[in-house]
Amino acid sequence: MTASSDVGFHAQRQARWHYGEFAFWLVVLACGFLFPTRYLIMTDILRLALFAMSLDLILGYAGIVSLGHAAFFGVGAYAAGLLALHGIINEPVLALIVAGLAAMVLGFATSFLVIRGVDLTRLMVTLGIALLLEALAERFSNITGGTDGLQGIEMQPIFGEIPFDMFGKAGFFYSLAVLFVLFLFARRIVHSPFGLSLRAIKNNPLRAAAIGIPVNRRLIAIYTLAAFYAGIAGALFTQTTAIASLDVFAFERSADLMLVLVIGGTGYLYGGLVGAVVFRMLQELFSTITPQYWQFWIGLVLVVIVLVGRQRLHRWVLYVPNLVIKQVAGRKSVVAVPESDA
Repeated sequence: MTASSDVGFHAQRQARWHYGEFAFWLVVLACGFLFPTRYLIMTDILRLALFAMSLDLILGYAGIVSLGHAAFFGVGAYAAGLLALHGIINEPVLALIVAGLAAMVLGFATSFLVIRGVDLTRLMVTLGIALLLEALAERFSNITGGTDGLQGIEMQPIFGEIPFDMFGKAGFFYSLAVLFVLFLFARRIVHSPFGLSLRAIKNNPLRAAAIGIPVNRRLIAIYTLAAFYAGIAGALFTQTTAIASLDVFAFERSADLMLVLVIGGTGYLYGGLVGAVVFRMLQELFSTITPQYWQFWIGLVLVVIVLVGRQRLHRWVLYVPNLVIKQVAGRKSVVAVPESDA
């Protein structure tokens, strides 16, 4: 087998759906029926998972580190809020797409600044962009509402048929549908030749350029796409909570996103999804036990992950499910563990 055919075979194998993936999405869907009193926190987890997946596209697959990803989240949130508040676009799905496109435009405009640097420079540039947008939002309080945020947002029914309810049921299934559709698109991208070229750029940009990969254009494209995903997550936040305030640009939002990927892993789309679930559940648990020191316990968990190793923890957690499916379906494993974490 030649090297090119071996790479193609490996890529096709990775692109196939596994039993664990079907089980994962079925469990997520079942949660909507098994926990009817927890729609609000589950919707929050879905939004965070989509937001984390957007960062994973640039961090895990292209090696672009960002501490200002909340900039795109905030633009999407305010775009969706302004569209609904002023009755410009009443259909939530259409407003969701427009809000994502607004964040996408910002991502494309700032991508030229981000790709010019490396690691530390990118951290500072992305953080500066988020802080600048937060300052602008506070400055133009006549548009954004300032520290009070946008008041009186009323979301119209989805497709004119499904209204948002106070219990969050419609918001949960709406967010789940959006997350699943965007996940399918992201999965197709990362397993395509485009996605493989991003991995090559992440591993060795000089070698990637030497074999003819347009490095800068690839990085601009994935950064713009990640901004679109983050904008969609922000729009979902506004549509499901009817709130848009300066908090959407906060540094803490970007920092939490990094913690999610530290927990779940990068370069593996499910890392952001699983990390979002674990992070929110730990936050809920520790804030109930010790409301003042829950950050300490999450920090301790991160230290354990670093010392023990994420792959080893994955193997421990997935040992029993993999053993069961191996007996039932004759498969070697249920859930694929990422080969490497960036």
